[in-house]
Amino acid sequence: MGNEQLFMGIELGSTRIKAVLINEYHNVIASSSHTWENKLEDGYWTYRLEDVWAGLQDCVRQLIEDCELRIANCRAIGISAMMHGYLVFDSAGEQLAPFRTWRNTSTERASEILSEKLGFHIPQRWSAAHLYQAVLDGEAHVKDIAFMTTLAGYVHWKLTSEKTLGIGDASGMFPIDSTCNTYHAQMLAQFDGLAGLGYSLGDILPKILAAGEPAGVLTQEGARLLDPTGRLRAGIPLCPPEGDAGTGMAATNSVTERTGNVSAGTSIFAMVVLEHALSAAHREIDMVTTPSGKPVAMVHCNSCTSDIDAWIGLFQQVSALLGKQASIDELYDALYAAALDGDPDCGGVLSYNFYAGEPLAGIDAGVPLLCRKPDAKLSPGNLMRSLVLSAVASLRLGMDILAREGVRLERVTGHGGFFKSKGTGQRLLAAALDTPVTVMASAGEGGAWGIALLAAYMAQKNQGETLEEYLEQNVFAGSAGVRMTPEERDRLGFARYMARYRAGLDAVKAAAKALA
Repeated sequence: MGNEQLFMGIELGSTRIKAVLINEYHNVIASSSHTWENKLEDGYWTYRLEDVWAGLQDCVRQLIEDCELRIANCRAIGISAMMHGYLVFDSAGEQLAPFRTWRNTSTERASEILSEKLGFHIPQRWSAAHLYQAVLDGEAHVKDIAFMTTLAGYVHWKLTSEKTLGIGDASGMFPIDSTCNTYHAQMLAQFDGLAGLGYSLGDILPKILAAGEPAGVLTQEGARLLDPTGRLRAGIPLCPPEGDAGTGMAATNSVTERTGNVSAGTSIFAMVVLEHALSAAHREIDMVTTPSGKPVAMVHCNSCTSDIDAWIGLFQQVSALLGKQASIDELYDALYAAALDGDPDCGGVLSYNFYAGEPLAGIDAGVPLLCRKPDAKLSPGNLMRSLVLSAVASLRLGMDILAREGVRLERVTGHGGFFKSKGTGQRLLAAALDTPVTVMASAGEGGAWGIALLAAYMAQKNQGETLEEYLEQNVFAGSAGVRMTPEERDRLGFARYMARYRAGLDAVKAAAKALA
């Protein structure tokens, strides 16, 4: 036990903070979690910073109680969190405005102006859009900003005193030049000229670090912030803090060119590692990077499984009316299995799962719809298959843009609740993307495991060993997972379904407008 190497990973997600301890073989030996929720305050979705530390302390306390005699063997720590958002501080380190999370959609004007002027799509949730919107709105605090960062960058700063950020997380603040792994110099100058801040944006952004680079050590003050009891020692090295997209890439071994991962739950998004930059900016595509700086195209959709969940909840109520006591798990398994027995094109049944506006589809407001012509074959299998295909159809709209750009995919790894019922989501996603899809058991460990892997990489890598080599040879060797290739029946059926889906989008737009 004295020579044991342990690595701690912590990720602050939107509803749960999770922490893990892994050993030198990358196996999880302890895990913990803390539930929290964002709040709508003064028109902004936010988390209070005292809640950040309460959650972190709770998670670390649970880990130490499980492994108190072993915690002294912790050799490195990694911090990850949901990307984007707006956290700003003055020169004394005082917070200037409440934390505005990625969920806020109050920056449309800033996003449009910046995207046009920079020639690069700046989504509403990016930190640069939040800052420029504050400029447009004349917010008084802007003149006093000395540091702007993400949630992961904030926690890392308080633990180490280092104002740094992993390149993947930084790529959700401001565009990155992947040829030199820095913020894009020309775009920084354009932003400064546009915003007229009185200081340079580059001076308030965190320093960029790539995976494997040292990012500081846990200070005495930082150790007490994580563990007020004093059992966690100071001096432990930290790896660069990363965003949840980057840790998802690490956790699914999706960090090399022509690979990607699809995270599918309440929302769905695909991260595709590119061989080269796209030829043009696309408002539907976000450009970010892997933790080592490779360019990544992100296709993000606001809705995925919510409509499926609602229908399965309805079926549970129907079973209760009949005096049955079917559990949610039983219903999910049975109805997902039924989807595979449905007609390949759902027999003419068509679903739209828009619980929120969906820019990829040109939908401004949430309006879930179930549509069919009189001769459609309405059956449990066709209904469920339509709901499952609807969950991935909007993603296909974005993937088609990448296909037209010549982007090629050889492997996609799926993770998230959409894949919980064995086989169905994986098989139909493979058909929708016309690409083999792999689901690995380890992907379920999530982003906390992904950032723990990045901490282990920093501490254990051989000289010159890349992140891609380390993950392939030391973490995922022999862990191929379950791979499904597209079946011709499914592929052709999805193509017919997708043609009707595209044709019906005008009806959804009209419904959204009429019901508004």
